Amino acid sequence: MGVQWREKHYIHSDNCDYKKQCKLSALLEWMQRAGDAQLGHYGVSLDEMIRQGMAWMLVTIDLEWKRLPLYGETIEIVTWNRGATGVQWQRDFRIYGPDDAEWIAQARTSWVLVDLNKRRILRASACPYDLPVHPDDCVGGMPRKVEVPADLKREHAYDMTVRLSSIDMNGHLNNARFVDICLDAMSPEELERGLSRFRITYHREAVLNDKMAVIRSAWQDGNCFISGLADGGTAYFDAMIAADRDEV
Repeated sequence: MGVQWREKHYIHSDNCDYKKQCKLSALLEWMQRAGDAQLGHYGVSLDEMIRQGMAWMLVTIDLEWKRLPLYGETIEIVTWNRGATGVQWQRDFRIYGPDDAEWIAQARTSWVLVDLNKRRILRASACPYDLPVHPDDCVGGMPRKVEVPADLKREHAYDMTVRLSSIDMNGHLNNARFVDICLDAMSPEELERGLSRFRITYHREAVLNDKMAVIRSAWQDGNCFISGLADGGTAYFDAMIAADRDEV
């Protein structure tokens, strides 16, 4: 595998939305799985991390696509470690369609290493593992955190409660599920017009029975901002969705 990890996935019916396009949450799940698999290949499995009292915490995802994979297609996900800048680690992804000629989607993600016992972020130098870096290819620089403009008006979209069906083995709402929360704040007409980019920054974990108020903005310059708020007003996440370039 070298310093790039490759996985192929067939797009089944349960991976698709009503337009027969692969769900963004399915792509994010596979990306997460590919990153975990590469770390496991280097001897850094989830169990090993827990044994060391450490965990990776996802901070920001910046995913863009030219088109989404379709039902019946086979895609290839390629991922690699870009190394650390400060306390943040970067992992990049490219997704190729059936012809393998050109990428159809790509993403940059940022992560931090967390001490599970002290619940604090660790310096990159605290990582006890040798994680090969692939410096010869990059999707872009470290993804910027999503910052909602201070003067942007947002309105209540809906309320939700975190249920058991959304909880993963870590005891919280899985990272990939948050894109579904964002898309549920959209109307069918908005989704029909098409989207081209999804950015999200995670601020805190959502656990069983947490209540979340989902708020969103109107479209502005082709972008819509969505956040999930706890009862006290603190944010679980801030996200930005971009409309299809042809529709802007």
